[in-house]
Amino acid sequence: MSNFDQRIIWVLSILMVLIAKPAVCDDTSFYAPFQTLLDRHLNEQSLPCGGLISWFDYEGALASISTASLLKTQDERLAEFDPDTLGTRERALAFWTNAYNYFMIQHLLTHPENNQPVASVRDYGSLFRPYRVFGLKRFNVGGEDHSLREIELDILLGDDFAKRGWKDARIHFAVNCASVGCPPLRKTLYSAASLDAMLTENTRLALDTPIHLTQDNQTLRLTELFDWYEDDFIDHSGSVLEFIAAYGSTSAIKAANNTDRITFIDYDWRLNTVENFSELTQC
Repeated sequence: MSNFDQRIIWVLSILMVLIAKPAVCDDTSFYAPFQTLLDRHLNEQSLPCGGLISWFDYEGALASISTASLLKTQDERLAEFDPDTLGTRERALAFWTNAYNYFMIQHLLTHPENNQPVASVRDYGSLFRPYRVFGLKRFNVGGEDHSLREIELDILLGDDFAKRGWKDARIHFAVNCASVGCPPLRKTLYSAASLDAMLTENTRLALDTPIHLTQDNQTLRLTELFDWYEDDFIDHSGSVLEFIAAYGSTSAIKAANNTDRITFIDYDWRLNTVENFSELTQC
């Protein structure tokens, strides 16, 4: 096959993604533009300790001629979709988790500095408001603008979902804030069919990564997610340690059982790029 033929096939594949009608939200083809970005620019790496890290190639995505069209198509699909039609727990949690992860990537790709990715999502803030990006109300779903904070805490982990029995603390290990300290962003999108298996898997993989759980003699060192959102883990499992016992690997549970003190690991807000994960690859 000639290089010309290969280019024609590549262009046609992009056009198919862009012109396809939005599918029902529990079908991951609804997020086909986002999936294309992940397929091209996200890398996953399993660690010797059993965990997983992932990094996004922002420079490659910014340089790609197709990125703007993919973002535009995904934005339009989300803006036109009625979230009231979600109906079930699995569809709702999968849809909004994918939305959060997409919007985080979308913001970074549409707000570079001198056509380069920022060094940290905190660069969008200030000295007194370093986490401003999470409060920006600029992510449209069904004609309504949301912030990342609203999607995570008011929708996915909010009162309405809690009343329906849909609140799930494993969401904290599924939404990705584009930082080294976050649980890994996955190449595979969440769907109604895969939701629970993926939530459990990503929680286990994160807890086997030393930025989320490690043992230091008699001290259990945990991600600050367990500090910031302790009430969610208590609601889910009774306590942080019981949550780890339910979803951690054998080694994570052993570490939790063999310690008598908990401290928290300073959250690493560096952007989730390959060079920022180099010290973790030999855990």
